[in-house]
Amino acid sequence: MQNQNPVPGTGGDRYVPYAERTGEQSAVYFTRDLSAEGLRKIYARVCSNITGKVGIKLHTGEPHGPNIIPRAWVKSLIENDLPDASIVETNSYYDGARYTTKQHLETLKTNGWTFCPVDIMDAEGTAALPVLGGKWFDKMYMGKNLLHYDSLLVLTHFKGHTKGGFGGSDKNIGIGCADGRIGKAMIHTTPGSDDQWDISGEEFMERMTESAKAVVDHFAGHISFVNVMRNMSVSCDCEGVEAEPVVTPNVGILASLDILAIDQASVDLIYAMKENDRHALVERMESRHGLRQLTYMKELHMGNDRYRLIDIDNGDRSISVGDAVRDVVPFRA
Repeated sequence: MQNQNPVPGTGGDRYVPYAERTGEQSAVYFTRDLSAEGLRKIYARVCSNITGKVGIKLHTGEPHGPNIIPRAWVKSLIENDLPDASIVETNSYYDGARYTTKQHLETLKTNGWTFCPVDIMDAEGTAALPVLGGKWFDKMYMGKNLLHYDSLLVLTHFKGHTKGGFGGSDKNIGIGCADGRIGKAMIHTTPGSDDQWDISGEEFMERMTESAKAVVDHFAGHISFVNVMRNMSVSCDCEGVEAEPVVTPNVGILASLDILAIDQASVDLIYAMKENDRHALVERMESRHGLRQLTYMKELHMGNDRYRLIDIDNGDRSISVGDAVRDVVPFRA
């Protein structure tokens, strides 16, 4: 542990308007084109630092999960732009269809992730990565095969989350790269507790974010982020077919080299919607104090919460989040 008596921060239930933020701006690219071609186009804006052996961190979902990023989109991206890349995952902390490597491999087949290598990174052990400047951890245990990769594309289905409020790039690597037995337990469970999920609120957000920081620091500039804002249930993809019905409109796809900027922009797009459209997801984020993910990433110097939103559909002009969601339509399955 980095600190013997750490104290969680506060304010995870309060949205910080853009006008109250300070600091530099990062570039966040945006397209409304929710398709395989749209994914390829926006990835091209953040691909220059993706070199060498490439891992794609993707939530491949529980069996028959209805809301995951479409396989056909990922297949097109890999075949056309990342032909030697592997999807990378870790086993789950909860008992279920991805708890053991054997179960996980079967679920990957069920969900159709058979067109490229899928590396279950903790299948044969863990590796400890340093957490620089953390107050909960000085190291985090990841699937050891993470060390086999030179670059990481964090390809995230942005949605709600039962514990985290929302699941963006921070959650995708903070939970998703931590190994299923040691790392995830460090984030979710107080040692000795009978409740596997006893850590919640701001403390959970901070622990998860420190884990994400270990991954970002490890790849040191060879990491890019894409958030797909489609089929945004308030439930995580780990809930599979039990996920709550989607009621939030589809938005588009974002890409950035800045993990904080992309997650902040994704959250801002939700808050820029009409009240009826945003209500369910905003309630989920605030009730779980999930917005602490954003303020803690800023405290850990992981990126900027101010950004330029670049509309790649319209000549790379800068737009507001209000412009970006002005024409969204009610969700239809």
